Amino acid sequence: MTFNDEMKAYRWESIEGEIMSRSRSHVEKALSSRTLDLDGLMSLVSPAAEPYLEEIAQRAHSLTQQRFGRVISLFAPLYLSNECTNSCVYCGFNTANRIDRLTLTVDEALREGSAIRRLGFQHILLVSGEAPHIVTLPYLTDVVDRLRPLFPSISIEIYPMDTASYQELIAHGVDGLIVYQETYNEEVYRVCHPRGKKRDFRWRLETPDRGGAAGFRRIGLGALLGLTHWRVEAFFLALHAQYLLRRFWQSFLTISFPRLRPAAGAFEPPFPVSDLHLVQLLGALRLMFPDAGLILSTRESPRLRDHLIPLGITSMSAGSRTEPGGYAQESHAEAQFAVADERSPQKVAEIIKQKGYEPVWKDWDTAFLQ
Repeated sequence: MTFNDEMKAYRWESIEGEIMSRSRSHVEKALSSRTLDLDGLMSLVSPAAEPYLEEIAQRAHSLTQQRFGRVISLFAPLYLSNECTNSCVYCGFNTANRIDRLTLTVDEALREGSAIRRLGFQHILLVSGEAPHIVTLPYLTDVVDRLRPLFPSISIEIYPMDTASYQELIAHGVDGLIVYQETYNEEVYRVCHPRGKKRDFRWRLETPDRGGAAGFRRIGLGALLGLTHWRVEAFFLALHAQYLLRRFWQSFLTISFPRLRPAAGAFEPPFPVSDLHLVQLLGALRLMFPDAGLILSTRESPRLRDHLIPLGITSMSAGSRTEPGGYAQESHAEAQFAVADERSPQKVAEIIKQKGYEPVWKDWDTAFLQ
């Protein structure tokens, strides 16, 4: 049994109707509960919960401090390639876009990684477009082998792989897997992914299952906010997170909140998510998952990121380049999306300190496995 089997028990339209029908009494009942379940989550992401946002935010803040203290971990993405065989309508890497493509050599990846390390980072996220014939498993293991002496923690956000491939990457030192389902609405998913391997909804949906079976220390989820109704997306994201915590309890769960950003192709989000609704989503998920890591990227503006630090965020990227290259040398390759927060890592760390939190550049070491 995989998450695909569990998700079949729920219909998108029914969940949407249930969420939109919630009243203030449902919200107050959810807030009075010691723990939040899926029913309570539906109440807290409903329109009826909007007058309670201050209370939700305060509880999220308190719960995060209890579980994580006053620390924010920092990481940087290293884009290895913007080559892609898919035609995702919202992505700058769409194979139909006439853009400058680049795949770093292993030596170039090492130079980029060394530049990131000099910025202070000790946690790196390897990212690529979905081109398995170019970003091959041997290429990835070579890159990881070269970067491993520099970074105690290496995560990947690449194309979905099988369990055996993930096990090989883990053997070479990768400890985290991040995969966004993009949307849990299968019909919308098909429209947004008209061509390429990524069109296979189930193959992508079951990627965290394969990652959990392989033994990743960290598994990250996220829905691409703006493709469809965020409130219903929140329910299925929570359902997925709940499933993974139950089945792969040894892995640490993280949840990201990627809102669509401008990119090549000029895709316009059909369901834009406001700052207010992002706060509502983040707070509700923190109350349901008090021990999950909540990640915020440089997709968001400096002002919003600064204000969300006390709400429940535990990890942030900083100084990000979303195209191959750019840290060690100038890059003319196309970025996956436009970054909103262009501040240096040092500036972001200083803001974190001003908020009364501690920026953490390293939160994991393989010595813990000894």
